[in-house]
Amino acid sequence: MDFWSRLLAHTPLSSASSRKDYAKDPTRRLHRFEKEYSQLLQTWRNSSNLANDEEAAEHIEIRLQELTSILSDESRRPLPHPCISFAASKQIYIPVAKIATSSFSEWIIKEAVLFFATLIESEEEAFVENDNFSASLTTLLVRITGANSIRLGADTEARVVELAFNITTKIRLEPQILSAWFKSQQSIPQGGTPLGNHERFTGRTQKQDFPLFYLLIDYIHHEGKVGDFARTGLLYIIEAASNSVALEQWIVESDLSTLMATGLGALYSQLSRKLVIDHPAKDLPPILAFSDYQHPKSNYEIIRSCSYEFQSHLDTFLSHLLFWQDVLNHCRSVEVKSTLLEHFQVIFLQQLLYPSLLESSDIDGGSSVAVLTYLRRILESVDHPDMINLILHYLLALPDIVASVPSDAGDVVSAARKRKSLDLATMMATMGEAAADPLLFNLVDLILACLRSQSQQTIYVTLQLVSVILKRHHRYAVITLLYTESVLGTSTFRTIGAHQQEVEYIMCLAGTLGGQDNFDEIYENIRKDTLVRLENHPCSIKLVTPKTSTNNRELPAIPDSLPGAPRDVRSHALHPADPLLNIIVDRLQTFFLNPVDTNLALTEVIFDLAVCGFMHLEGWFLRSPQNYVYDEELDEAPLPEPPLDLESPEYEEYKQEQSMHRCRKRPRWTQSNLPRLLKTLQTLCDEVAAFRETVPRFDDLLQQRREAFQIADTTVPTPAPTRNKHPIISQSPVKPSTPALDRAVAEERRNTSRERPSGFEGFAQRILSELGTPSRSGSPRGRKEPTRNSSDRSTPTPFSRDRDAPYETPRGGAARSYSPGSMGNVATPWDARNDAVANQAKAFQAIDQSILARQVGLPNLGAAEASTLVAPIPLSFDKQPVPQVTERESTLTVPGDDGQSESVAVQSEDGKTDASGLAEEKTVSVSHVLTNVIVLQSFLFELASLVQVRAGLFDEVRFV
Repeated sequence: MDFWSRLLAHTPLSSASSRKDYAKDPTRRLHRFEKEYSQLLQTWRNSSNLANDEEAAEHIEIRLQELTSILSDESRRPLPHPCISFAASKQIYIPVAKIATSSFSEWIIKEAVLFFATLIESEEEAFVENDNFSASLTTLLVRITGANSIRLGADTEARVVELAFNITTKIRLEPQILSAWFKSQQSIPQGGTPLGNHERFTGRTQKQDFPLFYLLIDYIHHEGKVGDFARTGLLYIIEAASNSVALEQWIVESDLSTLMATGLGALYSQLSRKLVIDHPAKDLPPILAFSDYQHPKSNYEIIRSCSYEFQSHLDTFLSHLLFWQDVLNHCRSVEVKSTLLEHFQVIFLQQLLYPSLLESSDIDGGSSVAVLTYLRRILESVDHPDMINLILHYLLALPDIVASVPSDAGDVVSAARKRKSLDLATMMATMGEAAADPLLFNLVDLILACLRSQSQQTIYVTLQLVSVILKRHHRYAVITLLYTESVLGTSTFRTIGAHQQEVEYIMCLAGTLGGQDNFDEIYENIRKDTLVRLENHPCSIKLVTPKTSTNNRELPAIPDSLPGAPRDVRSHALHPADPLLNIIVDRLQTFFLNPVDTNLALTEVIFDLAVCGFMHLEGWFLRSPQNYVYDEELDEAPLPEPPLDLESPEYEEYKQEQSMHRCRKRPRWTQSNLPRLLKTLQTLCDEVAAFRETVPRFDDLLQQRREAFQIADTTVPTPAPTRNKHPIISQSPVKPSTPALDRAVAEERRNTSRERPSGFEGFAQRILSELGTPSRSGSPRGRKEPTRNSSDRSTPTPFSRDRDAPYETPRGGAARSYSPGSMGNVATPWDARNDAVANQAKAFQAIDQSILARQVGLPNLGAAEASTLVAPIPLSFDKQPVPQVTERESTLTVPGDDGQSESVAVQSEDGKTDASGLAEEKTVSVSHVLTNVIVLQSFLFELASLVQVRAGLFDEVRFV
């Protein structure tokens, strides 16, 4: 080697290659590792107070980084691994844990946690199974997370919990590792005095048995990945209890169930006691913006539901509730599960949830709104059958059934659970907490009382709660919330003739509301949605699931482990005197005065009442077959004479044909035999007819409202513009976020211009022809339809009120046309003509604004003036005088003969302009009525599709 070579060999340029050589050579790597470790110990021993010696603390931090780096690099290299073996043989983790514990330095603690994590990830030398390793690590974790330790940063805290989670993952994969981390101690302290009830209940001496378990419990309420690691690690430990009787007994006797129940109760107590349902002003759904919606008042005590603070607290509470569900899903021990559910009932249900329901009121600023909303969100979030059974079984005051719960662990764990139950009862008695009794006032009583409330907010949230119970937990509603009666046999099913007749009737009701949209596409989308909802209902699985085997005709029962769960739903029908049904119909009678969101919830509940496959519609929704009366003289195709031989096959065939013929016949349609629900829907359509006769340009304004919803549905959400003097008519571009709004307007797509006749006519003819119903041109009455005037663009008026009236096409609904196209052309120069048109357009816009802002009340439909339709003839229209709408005096600005605007006072039919006598009557704006009309028509489409789809899906129509 020459001079330059020897010189370069001793320069820093060769340090990089030298370091690589150290890493590749196991001997040199071990030498470097021992050197770093000896320097670490020397610095620690030379420092009298490491917490105040910054230089020594920094030196130790660097040494720990080097040790961790060498171990991490070696674990990725091929064998041998002398550094890892040295760490195991010399137990260097013991002084590392002591250094980190006494340093009170977050940087040293962080490096020590990384050092332990590297040893665990190496999967060599059985570190996780070593008792000394587990003792050192648990001591470190307990000290750095204890009450007297320094406050750790978010990153360091996450690394600590992640390290604990990694250990639980090892325990889950290798159950034999559990013995190194869990060591059950005696329940009697050193003094020999037995523990009291309170000490046993709170698990005072349990932490030393399984420190890792309690470390994870302390972090289960945290957000982000810290809480995720803690909750998942705790689930792994609970799952491992199925492999260890000692651990199962320890979990039963520990305060896990107490901590989880009290933690859930604490989060529930943080929720606001008073609440109002509201939407952000900048993100108000169009269906509410096009109505008389007003933001409710809130203050420091009454919280708005759209506030960030409320949403944050509610999300935290629901996430912990879902953690309860995850624990029950992962727990394979019946005794542990029973202990958890018992504490859930006693501490949360009896002491917090039910008392809050009992003490709620709708006159103190929204406490009923708050607790009913919380209960609805609980029932929406929870899917575990045992939790649902526990909640509804207690709140609905179902009878308790005492039954022995099979145990999978033996007498030791069962005895431990009994002691825990006794400790819980003794603890509650000592605290003087008397459990409330739902037998005196249960959830059904609360729901019926709130539906009769004068507060629209209370009614709205109660309807939402009822909808959730009917939709997700229908088997509980059948025996408590609903007054039902059993249905036996198929004789109670409606016939095909009655089915077609009733579908036509509902479609005719929808037709009277008018419209010029593509109803084919609208109805097809609604029908598809209805089919999905029927198939996904929990009670309908047995009806729609194909039978794959002749030996397995019964689906498995719902896996409820708790006694007292209601049985599976059987065929039933809603009694016409059901209190819930009658209250809902009462609310339906004031449909056009109700808030739009209340109407959306109201129609949703009615739909949910009829969506279950075991719920029969006859009697409460459709006509009962027992009330069918046929007109024999209307039988146009009589059957041939029967064969003389009563035992011949020809006679049997004749009887079959006779039965089919009778099922195809349509019963006599009498208004008195209709269920109350259908009568109420008919009355609402009559009220729309009255609005059409009294409100100027009603059909044009209704069509404009449809187009406004279409624009709002297709426009990209942007910040809402500043609201003007007439906010009712401003077309908000915000996309609707209400699910029921999607049913009402989202599917409407206008594919034809307004120059064509009503789009409902061809749509209904197509639907009814599929049901075997003749069109109007082929009517059995034999009358031909008059030719429709091509220039007539008005919406159809209500269908015929006279059974014998001839079929007529819709005629003009408004006496005066305000359309610019109806004005005669003035012989003026082109520029002057454009100015006149622009001035007229502004005048027309002012007219529409004034009409939309006008206040109207419900029509006073007398008994003599009410609809007397006795047969659902499809699209049979006849314009009849209808009762007038009570309205307040309003002033309209209309264009005069000379092109100038003039004010016209709109008077009522009796000629009086004084509305002082109607001051106490509730009124709404015309714009509010228009939005509710669109909601009503969409609801009628849903009902028609429901009847049609159920007939084919559940085979509930008789043909013979």
